[in-house]
Amino acid sequence: MDHEGELDLLEGLLRCYSPTGQEREAVEYLVEQMRMLGYTATVDGAGNAVGWIGEGPREILCLGHIDTVPGNIDVRRDGEMLWGRGAVDAKGPLAAFVCAGARVEVKEGWRITVIGAVGEEGDSRGAKALLSRNPPDAAIIGEPSGWDRLTLGYKGSASFRYKVSRSQAHAASGNETACEVALRFWGDLQNEVAVCNSGKIKVFDQLTLSLRGMSSDQDGFKDTAWLEIGVRLPLGLDVRDLEKRFSKLAGEGEVIFGETIPAFRVDKNGSLVRGFLSAIRKQDGKPSFTLKSGTSDMNLVGPKWKCPMIAYGPGDSNLDHTPEERINLWEYSYGIKVLANAIQQVMNDPISEMKRLSRQ
Repeated sequence: MDHEGELDLLEGLLRCYSPTGQEREAVEYLVEQMRMLGYTATVDGAGNAVGWIGEGPREILCLGHIDTVPGNIDVRRDGEMLWGRGAVDAKGPLAAFVCAGARVEVKEGWRITVIGAVGEEGDSRGAKALLSRNPPDAAIIGEPSGWDRLTLGYKGSASFRYKVSRSQAHAASGNETACEVALRFWGDLQNEVAVCNSGKIKVFDQLTLSLRGMSSDQDGFKDTAWLEIGVRLPLGLDVRDLEKRFSKLAGEGEVIFGETIPAFRVDKNGSLVRGFLSAIRKQDGKPSFTLKSGTSDMNLVGPKWKCPMIAYGPGDSNLDHTPEERINLWEYSYGIKVLANAIQQVMNDPISEMKRLSRQ
């Protein structure tokens, strides 16, 4: 595939609007494109697009996600910019995976697998369906890092609901309403988090809160207020301890926790990282590392697979989920070159082979 074909592949993928739960058209398009590039490709039981090149027991797995947040953005090229929902998060990185894999000369005994997972912006059902598979030798998670940066980790996340009810009273009585109690809880919660974060300078090491929703209701006898709260979790945090601390602040209210995803971080040593550092330098880049305050499918597969892993992809993550989402086509092309070169180096790395033999 030539340069223009690689741009067309991404543009075509962007034209398949695929918010979480509506990924089928984009999945079928990607499977077709992978087959045209020489991949064996299919749709798995979870609805993921899965393609692979090469045969053998050793595997480099490139895991991206094909769903996006809602909000259609007209797909258009404007000079060096390609606009569209998912251009950055994360169809740009996913398309780069597919194009890079097609460029690599796959070494005997290896295979390159590319997966466009569904549901990452929701319940991550696509990635969860992969947890029972055999771990790859190395995994690259497709998220925007910038073409010359590697992401080593993501904070964890949790969500909970605060609910409080009070007997209804006349508005002139001066009694505290359920809404006022809920707002007081929110203030107490912010103060508690400030104590938890004391002395922690880096955002990645801090506990952070977001108020995602609030509502109230009255039935003539009592009034009830709800708060929907999100929490970003640092490494090593005991969530059970956090639940206890927050519950103590609840007073007459109730704290109900939902799903919790722990933070995850990888080491920056090893053949996978070495391959990327070298590949970025070959494009005259100055490689660097970053840690993200959001979450990704790395949080799920990392602890389970326990293999060398990084997150990488072209695109400016500041444009994630915004009406201004677009990708620089020059950066997209550089990302493909870096990926292809790094994957090639990992397959050819004799140290990687020695480590594999030492595990047998």
